[in-house]
Amino acid sequence: MSDINKSGYELRTDLLGMAIGITADRMNRRVENEHFKPEGQRTAVPPYATEDVIVEAEKLYAFVQKK
Repeated sequence: MSDINKSGYELRTDLLGMAIGITADRMNRRVENEHFKPEGQRTAVPPYATEDVIVEAEKLYAFVQKK
């Protein structure tokens, strides 16, 4: 359990990594769902933006701050 005393930078780095994973998984799910639609009804899925990752990271950080 040496990870108990992480610095703020290490914590934010970990949270950003988790947020990237969550955001990428969400986008991949949308792409896969589009492939299930019939030809001609599919729409392009926009890539995720940096702001999307930051919003997700802020949600995770808020959870960590709860007591």
